[in-house]
Amino acid sequence: MTKLKTQLEYEATFDCVQCGYCLPVCPTYVTFKNEKHSPRGRINLVKMAAEEKITIEDMRESIDLCLGCRACETVCPTHVRYGDILNSAVEVLYEKRPKSKVEKIIRHVAFQGLLKHKKRLRLVNKGLRLYQKTGMARVVKKTNLLKMAPKYNHFQKIMPEIHPSEKQFEISLAEQSGLSIGFFQGCMMDAFFSHINQLAMYIMEAQGFRISNIQTQTCCGALQHHAGQTVDTVQLAKQNITAYEQYQFDYIVNTIGGCGAALKEYDELFDVGTEWHQRAKAFVNKVRDISEIIASKPLPFKQALNVHAVYQPSCHLENVQRVFRDPESVLTSIPGLTLHSFKNQHHCCGSAGIYNLVHYEASMQILDEKMKHIKEPQPNVIITSNPGCHLQMKMGVEREGLADQIEVKHLVEVVAEACRITL
Repeated sequence: MTKLKTQLEYEATFDCVQCGYCLPVCPTYVTFKNEKHSPRGRINLVKMAAEEKITIEDMRESIDLCLGCRACETVCPTHVRYGDILNSAVEVLYEKRPKSKVEKIIRHVAFQGLLKHKKRLRLVNKGLRLYQKTGMARVVKKTNLLKMAPKYNHFQKIMPEIHPSEKQFEISLAEQSGLSIGFFQGCMMDAFFSHINQLAMYIMEAQGFRISNIQTQTCCGALQHHAGQTVDTVQLAKQNITAYEQYQFDYIVNTIGGCGAALKEYDELFDVGTEWHQRAKAFVNKVRDISEIIASKPLPFKQALNVHAVYQPSCHLENVQRVFRDPESVLTSIPGLTLHSFKNQHHCCGSAGIYNLVHYEASMQILDEKMKHIKEPQPNVIITSNPGCHLQMKMGVEREGLADQIEVKHLVEVVAEACRITL
């Protein structure tokens, strides 16, 4: 077998029987109506590239426009490992493509300069908070200073209220009873939505769990992996595994669908039978989404809400972590909350990590299709379980001119409100 065939997970492509079950669940196929932007189309392109019937560049557009939502895996009758095929293609494309100086700088700043360093992310948090509190954000918004860069102007409009990022704390687990939780903050969650993490910890404490937010945790590596930077991903995985295995936590819990998926696939980064694979497997077995944990015990509800809501699932929470029932179980248990379903509810919203930044127009097409269906049950709240989805839904509400009618909230925020848990 040639090196390229090995790099591109060539053997895995033969598991696809071209049945087309993936087509109706693939957001890019549904939106663009183009076979090459479907899972089976991409698999064919990878196979042909591995066989050198087409060049690596010939598959770039199709692979780049894939959201990586992996909805296709949930309906595939032959259990094609689409995620592995996609990641192999992304890695090969990353290695082969020449990078401009600007791109190298951006990647270095993001992946090496920020995401790996909690202290620097806290500085970002403080800077954003200062930007909002000093009135600079209002000035930018009112004067429309970003009108020359319309997509960034849109992101300015949906920026959440920034709360101060709390330092990690470690508690003496021996002093308390109950199941122990090692909390995983996430990089962007801590910078943009730190209040959601804090509320999540308060909710779990109210349920009787013991919470520890350890200092030695680092970035999960999801964005690096999606960008084809496998070496960095493995390094970050090893750091997190080493950090958490020092404690005898019952669970490792996070509030981020995308990060949780990365954590739950750490074992796939290492060869079976190696020491690191065994350590990763032990780590993975403890990883839980916040919805799985708070659904396992009664919640201390204190008030009824007057809410008509829809739930926009995180793709990686459902399609990778396979967490389907717990979020909706929690939401339907909340007094005064009516949960509505909508067409294509489980389709990706178009956020997909940094997809909405690098493929803005495609992302907005997918989002507009999503919002068309979300509006039908006339909700006053859209509930999410991932920060990227959260911001994308806010973007959708803004684009539809419904910001005064529809709020976007994380599942944790809604639960905390019903329990009267505040910061």
